[in-house]
Amino acid sequence: MKNGTNLSSGGGPTSRTLEPVAHKTLETFDQHYANRIMLLLAGIVLVVLYIEGMLTPSLPTIQSDFGVDAAQVTLIISAYAAAGVALSPVVGKLGDIYGKRRVMVVVMFTYAAAVSVTGFSPTFAFMVGARTIQGIGLTIMPLGMSLMREEFPREMVPRAQGILSAMFGIGFAISLPLGSWVSQDFGWRTTYHTAVPFVIIMAVLVFLLVKESPYRRPNTPVDYFGALFLGLGLAGIVAALSQGESWGWTSPLTLGFATFGVGMFVPFVLVERGLTVQKREPIVDVQLLRERNVTVTNIVLTVAGLGMYLALFSLIYQFEFPIASGGYNASCISPTNCNFEILTAGIDILPLAVGMTCVALITSVVVSRVGVKPLAVTGGLIIALGFLLEAFATNLGTALTIEVVIGAGMGLLNASIINLLILTVDPKDMGQATAMNNVFRNVGGSVGAPIAGSLLATYLLRSGAFTGYPAHLAFQDAFFIAAGITVVGTGTVLFAQEVLGSRRHQKFSHLPTMPRKARADAISAPVDPAASPPLADSIARETPAKKRDGPRVPQGSESKPYGALIRE
Repeated sequence: MKNGTNLSSGGGPTSRTLEPVAHKTLETFDQHYANRIMLLLAGIVLVVLYIEGMLTPSLPTIQSDFGVDAAQVTLIISAYAAAGVALSPVVGKLGDIYGKRRVMVVVMFTYAAAVSVTGFSPTFAFMVGARTIQGIGLTIMPLGMSLMREEFPREMVPRAQGILSAMFGIGFAISLPLGSWVSQDFGWRTTYHTAVPFVIIMAVLVFLLVKESPYRRPNTPVDYFGALFLGLGLAGIVAALSQGESWGWTSPLTLGFATFGVGMFVPFVLVERGLTVQKREPIVDVQLLRERNVTVTNIVLTVAGLGMYLALFSLIYQFEFPIASGGYNASCISPTNCNFEILTAGIDILPLAVGMTCVALITSVVVSRVGVKPLAVTGGLIIALGFLLEAFATNLGTALTIEVVIGAGMGLLNASIINLLILTVDPKDMGQATAMNNVFRNVGGSVGAPIAGSLLATYLLRSGAFTGYPAHLAFQDAFFIAAGITVVGTGTVLFAQEVLGSRRHQKFSHLPTMPRKARADAISAPVDPAASPPLADSIARETPAKKRDGPRVPQGSESKPYGALIRE
């Protein structure tokens, strides 16, 4: 199965016929179909962000409705993220076995059911449980990105990835104020109810319009025990962080959950090591992590997720909390006359989405020429600078301006860094690699929100009309921590091997890239499939072998996986 496998119909997955799969090239890829997948992914992003985007501005209201503190309410976010961490590698493997489209449809229907149940939550504990099941939604995009990656030739992947990153910004900009408006005027439960039909519609469209992935690995083992121990470990740590202020940081319950969480990583490591020795496929695949770029990407996105959740959670509370508490809600004049403006908070996050979208689109154009490392490092440092500036912001206008800076850094980092992974890993391993990357990314997210919530629940005003509200020091510390870990994570990019641009590493130098004019033509060309061959012909004419970056690809290697070419 060097080039991936194609499974003919009939029988179970282990009984089907395996055939080699030719990878997409500029001459063979169907631009119309590739664009269709991009549009479907954009629609899915919009629906998911509508559901998840409204949640953060609604947290103070949910906190008040259920009578919990700022640390406890973070369980709604962290339980969702922790479940996504545990489920991502399992769902990714199931996609490799049974087909990514088939598994994606099942996941979306399951997500729709969980969203529906969450909207009817009678208690906080019930909502946390429903959100845990809803965490399966975090596996949707890795499956979709794997399908997308299979449809684009290698030369066009950076541009497609940049556009996909911009979709998140656009989706954020549309769905956040819409969801916030529904939550404020009709209640946060209504947002869940109104989203369910759209999730179901998108699942049906995926089933009808998306072809099944030709890449199958029917004998792939699924690491259920590894997923279980990883999920339990994160659950213990998250529970200790979110409940510590309520139980007491030195109470038996807090220490017990923390010890349990850390302890679960011992059997997790043993299971992963055993699977590695047996040459089976663990969740944390040591063979993939031996690729330096895979490790760097996972570290950077883990840290970026942690910092983003830390800062975003803090910002939302600042937008809704009184000025005396270090917030920006001037209409909150007393504890009895303090409305949590969900819609206003949602709109106040828009500058971040605008900065992210604009810069991600620009990054998608220039990353092939400039390279990943310069853009990723610059993006990370801009994010860290934005977090530091937010720590010292004194009014709403300044905070909103700094948000644009943070969003620009996020767009630059996210649209560039992922190319290290997808241009290094073999297409046949893409499901496993993206699932593992999703694990690392969401580990940061599952821990970031509870840390922020713990700070807001610990550093409180001790006097004045707003006694018991978070003190300004809590927000500052959250931004300081976010800035520090972002700088550390960004530093690891320097150890990566460049995959794009004139300074790409020698082992990637033989891979083809598209010249500037061809890249523009490829994106602006008509979506008619018939337009693809002339486009490819024009690229071939404009880019003779002697002028291409790096040596010419050896004849007969076009259908080999990129990782296989690299190893040669």
